[in-house]
Amino acid sequence: MPAVLAVGVMASMMGEGALAASFAVSGTSFQVASGKLSSQGLSSYVQTDRSADGRGHPVALLGIGDARLSDICQAAEAETPVGKVVFKLTAGGKAGEVTASSLIIDAEDLVGDARFGTAEIGRDASTLDQVPGVQGEAGKFGLQAGDIEVAGVKSHAWSATGGNFRLKGLSIDVSLDGKKCF
Repeated sequence: MPAVLAVGVMASMMGEGALAASFAVSGTSFQVASGKLSSQGLSSYVQTDRSADGRGHPVALLGIGDARLSDICQAAEAETPVGKVVFKLTAGGKAGEVTASSLIIDAEDLVGDARFGTAEIGRDASTLDQVPGVQGEAGKFGLQAGDIEVAGVKSHAWSATGGNFRLKGLSIDVSLDGKKCF
């Protein structure tokens, strides 16, 4: 729960311009999965995330306006003095829909069955306007859509931020050699 609160506070501060949207990533990517994701507004462009050691990680920055997810699973693996630990967060499903506003995911990949409404592929990243505040550098490749729906979402990501997360049925589990999302 403290991590969820921290993400919410950071997203609020970013929205108010008090905190830059970029930060050093941990150096460990994590899994994100959902049965279904839908949203009004998607903006995306390529960028490089940096970990604290300076290593670069190329990602597709996915800006998602008002996200609704049938369920969510997030899992990260870490080596500790007692062995390999899996940190796993789940929510939604029978407890109800998960929602997030201004969700930003820095993803290595994303798979699923997708539908995009009013898609614009190849738009200059600096002119993206479907998700407020999600714009890349001038001359860089971008894409956007007025609305999206993706079933069977599976992604490896380096970071996720957003404002006003609503995680019905939240469960956090930390276990040795635990099961990840996929």
